[in-house]
Amino acid sequence: MKKTVAIFMALMLAITTIGFTAGLDSRLQSTTMKNEIIASAMPLQELLDLIQKQSGIVLIAVPEIADLKIDLTIAADQTVAGALGQLQQKYGLANKGNPAGTAIVLFQGQFAADRLMFSGKAMPSGAVAEVARMPMAPPQPGFVRPPQWNTEEYKRLQDNNFQEVRTSPLSTFSIDVDTASYSNIRRFLNSGGLPPIDAVRTEELLNYFTYDYPQPTGEHPVAVTTEIGDSPWNPERKLLLLGLQGKNIATENLPPSNLVFLIDVSGSMWSPNKLPLLKTAFKMLAQQLRPQDRVAIVVYAGAAGLVLDSTPGSEKGKIIAKIDSLQAGGSTAGGAGIKLAYKVAKEHFLEGGNNRVILATDGDFNVGASSEGELSRLIEGYRDDGIFLSVLGFGMGNIKDNKMEMLADRGNGNYAYIDNALEAKKVLVSQMAGTLHTIAKDVKIQVEFNPAKVKAYRLIGYENRALADRDFNDDRKDAGDMGAGHSVTALYEIIPAEDKNFVSSVDPLVFQQTKSVPSNDWLQIKVRYKQPQSNDSSLMTTRVPDVSATSTLSSENFRFAAAVAEYGMLLRNSEFKGQSSYLQALTLARGARGVDEQGYRAEFIKLLEVSQILDSRQ
Repeated sequence: MKKTVAIFMALMLAITTIGFTAGLDSRLQSTTMKNEIIASAMPLQELLDLIQKQSGIVLIAVPEIADLKIDLTIAADQTVAGALGQLQQKYGLANKGNPAGTAIVLFQGQFAADRLMFSGKAMPSGAVAEVARMPMAPPQPGFVRPPQWNTEEYKRLQDNNFQEVRTSPLSTFSIDVDTASYSNIRRFLNSGGLPPIDAVRTEELLNYFTYDYPQPTGEHPVAVTTEIGDSPWNPERKLLLLGLQGKNIATENLPPSNLVFLIDVSGSMWSPNKLPLLKTAFKMLAQQLRPQDRVAIVVYAGAAGLVLDSTPGSEKGKIIAKIDSLQAGGSTAGGAGIKLAYKVAKEHFLEGGNNRVILATDGDFNVGASSEGELSRLIEGYRDDGIFLSVLGFGMGNIKDNKMEMLADRGNGNYAYIDNALEAKKVLVSQMAGTLHTIAKDVKIQVEFNPAKVKAYRLIGYENRALADRDFNDDRKDAGDMGAGHSVTALYEIIPAEDKNFVSSVDPLVFQQTKSVPSNDWLQIKVRYKQPQSNDSSLMTTRVPDVSATSTLSSENFRFAAAVAEYGMLLRNSEFKGQSSYLQALTLARGARGVDEQGYRAEFIKLLEVSQILDSRQ
């Protein structure tokens, strides 16, 4: 086998062959991999994962170009050799002298140039013509071609400003364990461009990674960690790290789950990076189910329907077969689908268990007869009854990021964006306990700063998680939830009290005077949360003494979190980025990579390098 074998791309779940029209010959380009990959008995999915890991690129099939077609699906767990044999038998595409050199049509990026691989060389034009003669497959009934223009939607965010301690001593916000922004940014970078500014939510970048925070040891299911050091992008200021660590629970010790997969099968989900990848993700989750867990499947397009009634996790074959049978077509009426999914979840409600609807969609979500306000109240009502909602986003071009985040927030669930099979594995396999099992709900944080130590402060990120100070003690006020093993990281930029350069934006008060209580503490942190089955909150209090402040970012946790926050400010071109630079963020991240068994921090470093090349604003 030669240095580079034929590479297959199918949106993570499947590998597809694509037929060309004859007019594409002039646009063919050869492409090669940097590393030698020898594959014949290797499962296709492993090959795809290896290619992405080694090259840092994602290859996706794009059926919207010309008159291309997709009509052959090959199971992702099939070996490379077996897939080649299947292609040869159906289309006769294999070179007689070199079966491993079968032509596979590839596309890189969203709408990039067409690629062919033929043992590392461009396919001869005659072979392309052979492919072009394959008959076109008719579209599925009800098929609606996705729009050719970008209709993605993001909520506008305004960076948090500095707050003066003498007038605003309290900072109150809801935790956030969502990670969608990070994987969505990765999708933009892999397609060759920077993300829109509003797609960058710094707290979701921070919380994409795990940190070496200590496990809780007392009565509370979460532990608090703090560090204070000099700010890398403004040495005259301080940086506060605030970390929350949720208690780890082994999968076998989790309570039983009552899950409803709510799957968007409308026409907009036809693209390979949507429904095919969605199938891969849910089949991964199905493989993790225990006999005591139950799953139902509800789909929606022009209408909602029950594909699979609640089924024990021991019947994996039945569940996976139903997932495999799903096809995209029709319009989108998500409101009816959500109502049906909650109805099914309620019928099979497990007392003391994890009752959850998992919505998978591109976010192109029409609520039908129901208004968004009515839909929000429906989700909140079931949330109060103990049925939570998690949201998984897929695809590109028409993502409704703002809507998906809102639905997850209303439903006491998390929002993740799945851009490839590795991300699906991370969310639904590696972090399944945290994704599915809540250990603390309505988690709020309130920080009180000591004016003797702090003149002003700024919370980095969490712009859409801000709470009024009075909401902290109001148990009726909804907030974010933590799953088993989840960690939450927040960073504050602090202007010390002795700083002479900071100019107050507010005139001194005439009728009110603020008196400081003598203390060497920098601040006090209060955390309020509820047990999953309770409506009454518990309180944790932690003080941060003066001795905790250092001139360096002493831990790997601190340095890496600072690098991620700096990266977020650079992508957002924040007015508060100070002396931030990609070089500085890279230096911090490389020095704090640590053990990194899953390679997530190494990938982050690569994304930093790519962003540095693409960002002309610096």
